[in-house]
Amino acid sequence: MDYSAHFHREIVALEQAARGAADGADAPLIPSCPDWTMSDLVLHLGGVHRLVARVIRERLDRQPDITDATLFELPEDREGWPAPTGGPHHGPVPVSLVDWFAEGAARLEALFRSEDPGLAVWTWSAERTAGFWLRMQTIEAALHRWDAEQAAGGRARPVEPGLAVDAVAQTFEVMAPARRAWREAPAGAGERFRFRRTDGPGLWTVRFDGDDVRLTTGAADEDTDVASGDVELAGTASDLMLFLWQRLPADRLDKVTGDQAVLDRYFTLVPPV
Repeated sequence: MDYSAHFHREIVALEQAARGAADGADAPLIPSCPDWTMSDLVLHLGGVHRLVARVIRERLDRQPDITDATLFELPEDREGWPAPTGGPHHGPVPVSLVDWFAEGAARLEALFRSEDPGLAVWTWSAERTAGFWLRMQTIEAALHRWDAEQAAGGRARPVEPGLAVDAVAQTFEVMAPARRAWREAPAGAGERFRFRRTDGPGLWTVRFDGDDVRLTTGAADEDTDVASGDVELAGTASDLMLFLWQRLPADRLDKVTGDQAVLDRYFTLVPPV
C-alpha cells in the first residue's frame, strides 16, 4: 500500500475542511470528539506531526520531551489559538493555525517519502520503525479528516476502502493491545467478535483471552453461523473502521447479530484512547 499517497490525500482534505471553517465564525464543534472544536483538532494533529517529524529526522531512540515548546515550532503570534490543554475552545479558527498545520504536515510527508520505512526510531509500540509512524499517521489522518468534514458540513466522505481494511487489521494488531495496557482493561473471558466486510472480501475474527488479543483473518468461515455468545458486525470497510474508532455506533452498521451483552462489553475490552 502506498501510505504516503493516502497520507497526502487525507491531509489535503483535512486542511481544506479546516480552511473552510476559518471563516470568522465560531469554530465548529467536532461531533465525534465533543471536547474539541475544529481549532483543537488542528492543533492536536499538527503537534503530533511535529513530534513524529522530530523523531524521524533526528533518529531518536526515545520519546522527545513534550514540555519543550521548541518541539512544536510554534509561531510567535498565536492570537486566537486554543490552549494546548482543555477544551473545547471556541472563537474563530485562526488562519495562522491552519497554515502552521499545513506546513508541518508537508514536512512530515517529505520525511515519509525520503526515509527508509525500516529506519529504527522511537515509537510507543513494539514496532520501532519509521514505517510504524507512516502507517499510524496515515490512519490517524483519515480518521481526523472524517472528523473535520463531519464538523464542517455534516457529510464526511467514507475512508478509502483499501486504507480502511488496513485500519481494521491495525486496530487489533497494534491499537487494541496498546489501549488495553494503557487503560488497564479487564482480562478477556473468551469473548469473540467477527467483523465482516460488505463492500468486498474481508473477515476478521478477534478473541479476547486474558490479556491476549487473538486475531485471525480470511474467508474460511464466512458462511458459518455466529456461535452462541459471539457477536458479528457487518458493514463497509470504512464503517467498520469508524465503529472501531468510536465514530459510528453499532446500529449504523449494515447488520449486527449475536449476544448483545458481549457487544456491550466491547469498549470495556478495548477502551477508547
